[in-house]
Amino acid sequence: MKILYVDDEPDNLVGFKASLRLDYQILTAVNIPQAISCLDNHPEIKVVFCDQRMPGKTGVDFFEDIRISHPLPVRILLTAYTDVEAIIEAINRGNIFRYVKKPWTEADVISAIEEANKFYMANSMLSVKNDELQRAYDELNKFAYSVSHDIRGPLSGILGAINLAREIDDVEEMKEMLYLMQKSVKKLDTYVLSMHDYYSLQRGELKITEIDFNEIIDELKAIYDVHSKINKVAFKVNVKQDEIFRNDQAPLRLVLNNLLSNAFKYQEKDSKNKSVDLSVDVHNNVATIYVKDTGIGILGSHVGEIFNLFYRSNSLEVGSGFGLYNVKSALLKLNGQIEVNSVLHKGTTFKVTIPSI
Repeated sequence: MKILYVDDEPDNLVGFKASLRLDYQILTAVNIPQAISCLDNHPEIKVVFCDQRMPGKTGVDFFEDIRISHPLPVRILLTAYTDVEAIIEAINRGNIFRYVKKPWTEADVISAIEEANKFYMANSMLSVKNDELQRAYDELNKFAYSVSHDIRGPLSGILGAINLAREIDDVEEMKEMLYLMQKSVKKLDTYVLSMHDYYSLQRGELKITEIDFNEIIDELKAIYDVHSKINKVAFKVNVKQDEIFRNDQAPLRLVLNNLLSNAFKYQEKDSKNKSVDLSVDVHNNVATIYVKDTGIGILGSHVGEIFNLFYRSNSLEVGSGFGLYNVKSALLKLNGQIEVNSVLHKGTTFKVTIPSI
């Protein structure tokens, strides 16, 4: 545990370090600028001791400054009994955890460090929980909007088509209404499936099995060959696996399926040379996967946000906003990484690396 001791008397610094060096990593500073530099260079410092009577700036002033710039370290003031006003001021302004009287004893200092460490750990855990709570709150807000937009939208479309169909006698017009209802139902189905994937990833446990990429890719190819023929998109697949690979098959399939789905969905409509390339290479216990398309591409300013929940980079195709977020969540479970290289109107390449377990 790193501890910073600030005192303008070098003998005090030497004595403090000599007494505690076997149990703690002691850093010292003889003045305030040196102390701030030390805090900048060692963000893992947990406890800061400072003498009240420092030249130029008091210990209280110093603690008041770092309360904003370096809020994590626990602040402990060293002061004499005669400095009662300084103690009150330190509590009110510097937000100190406690004070130790001078001349200090080793027992007093160790007791203060132990209590400060407990306080530091409690605050750190509270900060983590607050961050998690804020993320959950943000996702709940997005989810509430998404439910309104992505579920009520298709339902309204279906209800509208039903009301129109009740007034129609012509068979061809009736077929058109049924087609519109079918599109709305498909949107709802896609949204529900994506939501199911999302909660499965959040709550599910890893199930490690041996993975045969040739088998998985053959199944996906059979599915996407249909998309390829209907939308006139050339679909090329290349798999190279000469060694055993182990990981969780379910999130791996989700990653491949979602990336392929996007690759076909976001093609340039009027292009004559549309293509999707999928390659898998398993080497040295790492699977490297490339999904490359000739699609509409992604704006550079959007690349950093496409993995956020409910984020849509364009309105050309209606998506659920779950797809790439689920990909990132799945890769987190698989201990994998993903990189994106995209040029607007020239296509996108996703590179995924997943280690064998």
